[in-house]
Amino acid sequence: MKPSRRQDAAAALAAAVLAAAFVVATTACAKPATPERPPTVILISLDGVRHDTIDRGPFPALDRIAREGLRAERLIPVFPSSTFPGHVSLATGATPDVHGIVDNEFWDRARGERFDYDNDASWIEAEPLWATAERQGVPAATYFWVGSETDWRGVGARHRIAPFDSGVGEAEKVAQITAWLDLPEAERPRLVMSWWHGADRAGHRYGPDHPEVAATLAAQDHHLGDLLAALDARDAWSHTTLVLVSDHGMTTAEHTIPLKQALAEAGVDPRVETGSAVTHLFFTDEAERDRAAAALAGLAGVRVDRREDLPASASFAHPDRTGDLVVRALPGHTFRRGGLLAQVGDLLGERRGFHGYAPDHPDMAGIFVAMGRGIEAGARIGPIAMIDVAPTIAALLGIDPPQHATGKSVSAIAPASR
Repeated sequence: MKPSRRQDAAAALAAAVLAAAFVVATTACAKPATPERPPTVILISLDGVRHDTIDRGPFPALDRIAREGLRAERLIPVFPSSTFPGHVSLATGATPDVHGIVDNEFWDRARGERFDYDNDASWIEAEPLWATAERQGVPAATYFWVGSETDWRGVGARHRIAPFDSGVGEAEKVAQITAWLDLPEAERPRLVMSWWHGADRAGHRYGPDHPEVAATLAAQDHHLGDLLAALDARDAWSHTTLVLVSDHGMTTAEHTIPLKQALAEAGVDPRVETGSAVTHLFFTDEAERDRAAAALAGLAGVRVDRREDLPASASFAHPDRTGDLVVRALPGHTFRRGGLLAQVGDLLGERRGFHGYAPDHPDMAGIFVAMGRGIEAGARIGPIAMIDVAPTIAALLGIDPPQHATGKSVSAIAPASR
């Protein structure tokens, strides 16, 4: 039987009521859309932590990062494997012959000045990450990173702590990093770079295998745990990547090279700039350079090269800052043993630590562990190069790499940079 007009109206009204109820119910159950936050990278350097030191724990925070994130077999340093060249290579993706920081201390012919642990960015000849980020509209923050205290060619980190103070502990750094992360979005840094003490001082004083090295790292691991907890509390892992690296490793050296004695016996008096494993000699007389080269070639534990004969693979020949002669200590040998305290330590049998040797020396390799956005839990990869760190950070941030970078982003972490 054909329904009446009144029945049609009632049915239509009932359908409308049901539809309205469905809309109300689904709207009430639906969660409001959360806007996706832009990526953030926190890069921390643990000074002087050798690649195998983190296996000597327990280090709960480091263990968690390796377990829930990625660990590389080792981080291959640049030459020389020392603090200032390493940190600038980490920041620029370039080798010392490109960025110009050829050691912790050096002479510049053109400037007529000596670089001595300077944090003046004018010495750096390649763009550092914080300038790269700021140039591309990404706010950056630095808490003690080599060269970060002044602007680089007019560009500096929006937030930076200066001057450098080795007495500042890691608890204070964690507090500042978390404060930065709580800033309003427009000012909140998306790149944070911080230097931590690591194991460098303990390694130098006692040697890399001494229990004090692990004890020192354990104290910093506690503060690293505080940072992890802060990121947990902020639900930050979906948009944040935490990367831990070190600038070099550490080994022992028992033989001191009598460099100055050999030069005096050869009757030459060049300008001498010495690191733990590299010495630069500057001459004004070609004949003196030849006499020095012949005299030093007879010393045990060294390799002597004229600047023009340095192997290209060393990526070390800077036109103004590399010596006319470069004398490299071989592993087990050093130009420096320290002062009176070091001599007493030698008598007591302390095995002091040194670095600066060739990157292929296993003990010179550092660490690379990462966790968070873009990182596969439990991933293990082979060795990576120090100059690949900056391009990888840039790729994680979605920006172009530093202008002078020669490294490439690590494909297991971030696909090829733009």
